[in-house]
Amino acid sequence: MIGRRLIVAATIGLLVVGLTIGCSNGKPKSDGPISVAVIVKTETNPFFVAIEKGAEKAAKAQGITVTLSAGKEDGDVDSQVTAINEAVARGDKGILITPNGPGVNDAIRTARDAGIFVVALDTKPDPGDVVDITFATDNFEAGRLIGKWSAKKLNGQPAVIALLNLFENRDVSSDVGRNQGFLTGMGIPVADPMKLGDEAKSGNYSAGPYTIACSVPTLGAEDGGRSGMTDCLQRNPDINLVYTINEPAASGAAQVLQAANNKAVMVSVDGGCDPGIKLVQSGAIGATALQYPDEMAAKGLDAIVAYVKDGTTPIPNHGLDLITTGVTLVTNDPQRDVPSIDATEGLTKCWGNPN
Repeated sequence: MIGRRLIVAATIGLLVVGLTIGCSNGKPKSDGPISVAVIVKTETNPFFVAIEKGAEKAAKAQGITVTLSAGKEDGDVDSQVTAINEAVARGDKGILITPNGPGVNDAIRTARDAGIFVVALDTKPDPGDVVDITFATDNFEAGRLIGKWSAKKLNGQPAVIALLNLFENRDVSSDVGRNQGFLTGMGIPVADPMKLGDEAKSGNYSAGPYTIACSVPTLGAEDGGRSGMTDCLQRNPDINLVYTINEPAASGAAQVLQAANNKAVMVSVDGGCDPGIKLVQSGAIGATALQYPDEMAAKGLDAIVAYVKDGTTPIPNHGLDLITTGVTLVTNDPQRDVPSIDATEGLTKCWGNPN
């Protein structure tokens, strides 16, 4: 685990931007210093680095002390549990966490029992009420957008599909939501929408026949994208549509496709400036769904401050325990009836350094 602290000496103030706050629960106000733990899945993925930077920026504006921690890799439960326990020991008022799965649930419950307000970012835990609230992209909608674009792009051609997911034999909400949304957008029936891999491996999508050539894990990493794409092409060299869980995996997959002289259409999710939007510019990614990690972090921090100051809690806008933070399709090849922006505009909205 990697841990470090950012201490800001400014006066604490509540600065709520675009966040709907519910009624006070009657808890007494706290006028003391606020410290918050920010616990992400890994710092090898630029998306989670963007969450950290968003939290740091919001903390600086509000005079909050934050401690940053990260796992060694996506799925590293032990490091997250250690970071949660350290937050309890420090007496932190809040936790922002991108949970690595159900293995962190007991530690989160312990933190909440200690009076810590816990906000999930990006990945809704299972069950959702393990945390106080989740701020995240509607991952199903992100997947649906790239799936619908893909179906329009293929326009009736037989689809030979590679699914480059996050995990294998582990159902994490962001992984499942994007995958099942993609299939739904393609017009491929899903069996259990909360489970990966139980759809029919062949049949018809909205415009023609499909075959799922492979479904492999990548851990959301570039090397995982390379190994996953290599595996898939060995199984079926005729793959012409590649779904990737995120843009680092897409970057690795693109290298393998290029080496194999395979012109498959590839779609992804994230909206990072580099490699994401740059890969859209180059044509390596046909379309990606842009999400807003800095907004997740800022709104999550606002929710913690509001709760600590006067006990108010945010009002969900998606189900019982989720607040969505938007998603935008980015492509230089727009398709009919699929709203999108081009990569030039995407570079004005993406996260990370575009240079």
